[in-house]
Amino acid sequence: MTDHILVLDAGTTSTRAMLFGRDGRCVASKAKPLTQHYPRPGEVEHDAAEIWEYTRTAAAAMIERAGGADRIAAIGIANQRETVVFWSRRTGEPLARAIVWQDRRTAAICRDLREKGLEDAVQARTGLLLDPYFSGTKIGWALEHWPQLADAGDDLAIGTVESWLLWKLTGGDHATDATNASRTLLMGLGSGAWDDGLLDLFGVPRASLPRITDNVGELGHTRCFGGAIPVTAMAGDQQAATIGQACLSRGEAKATFGTGAFILANAGTSPPSSRNRLLATVLWQLDNRRTYAIEGSIFVAGSLIQWLRDSLNLLSDADESDGLARSVADNGGVYLVPALSGIGAPWWQPDARAAISGLSFSATRAHVVRAALESMAHQCHDLKAAFAADGADWATLRIDGGMVANDWMAQDIADMLDLTVERPAFAETTALGVAMLTGVGCGWFADLEEAAAMRGAVECFEPAIDGVTRDRRLTGWRDAVARVMETSR
Repeated sequence: MTDHILVLDAGTTSTRAMLFGRDGRCVASKAKPLTQHYPRPGEVEHDAAEIWEYTRTAAAAMIERAGGADRIAAIGIANQRETVVFWSRRTGEPLARAIVWQDRRTAAICRDLREKGLEDAVQARTGLLLDPYFSGTKIGWALEHWPQLADAGDDLAIGTVESWLLWKLTGGDHATDATNASRTLLMGLGSGAWDDGLLDLFGVPRASLPRITDNVGELGHTRCFGGAIPVTAMAGDQQAATIGQACLSRGEAKATFGTGAFILANAGTSPPSSRNRLLATVLWQLDNRRTYAIEGSIFVAGSLIQWLRDSLNLLSDADESDGLARSVADNGGVYLVPALSGIGAPWWQPDARAAISGLSFSATRAHVVRAALESMAHQCHDLKAAFAADGADWATLRIDGGMVANDWMAQDIADMLDLTVERPAFAETTALGVAMLTGVGCGWFADLEEAAAMRGAVECFEPAIDGVTRDRRLTGWRDAVARVMETSR
């Protein structure tokens, strides 16, 4: 009896495999941290072979836990978006390190294209802005600077992480789903196809790219674990989390606080556009019909707490941040702008650098940690204003990701946004969303509405501070951001 779905969640800091039952319960999981490579300031790379090896090992452990391949109905893949992998079609091995979404090495390329007046045209075609975050400039840079890629010719395969894993699982199927393709700067948002003009602009050979598919379907079969198991779903992690939060109707919004933080609001079936430097992206594609989202991207979230712990030694573990934030009455005038990897929406300044301001002799590590947590709510408030200006304000916000286990932070978001915040009992909604898609793909559910029953119970946080306190904090935050932006020009 095939009573489990296996989700492979290839994230930025770890890769893992998770077993789900039809009721949405996670039966078991296995994870392993990924090695982060920082060759130069602003550059972030992963070893694609390591991603595959850790994924394969974790998957094998979960399949054994389930009782064998014949107990797995289907496999679904979630992945860190925009990260680019380069490999040989002949050997199936990487030809270079993967360039991670956080990498900023193409900032000058993006700046040059903006100065040439090309951003509006690119945004009109793709829904995206010219920023090193996205895959297209990464690919063009790698082809120019890494001779082994330029010399590979027809042997070169390029894809994002889900494409790489599908290739390895199936022994050579080269496909990407529409959610991931929409993050590359290479796909027409309305057409759902690779755009020749964009391929030429970024110097990307069409022959090296995967075909673009729905998020659900028979994407291939793997025999890596004994019997044949179908792969029936793939999705970028943030779109998967939006589905896992059951944001299935226009206007419903979620925020995921992982390595970075990403807010997506369901925008319906027509390609949206933003006048406030938000992104338009594919939320899902089923039967070649696309549903879209508007997105605001915060580059540093959970990685900020990791930095406070590992680099500044202000925390012994991440859980300590809740108690430290509660130990002081307020931030003591301290603000932390977490531009450790540039600053994302709605500013989009890749050269911005983080800053801690308002320090005095009365400031303690508790104030700095509290300021770090407060920066999550402050950035959410900035994005809420941008969404509202685009006609896509939020009635509630559904939150998830590792950071929101912190009750203090969840309440602070509700306070600063002045709206109800929902937190599901099972916070790993990226994996859950892919499980929902995979369940539709293998026939467990008729559609996503039926699959949404997997979401389960939620806890609500209601705003509990006065407007004067809220406005005072936001004024201090705006001043801190303005200083960061001024020094980055």
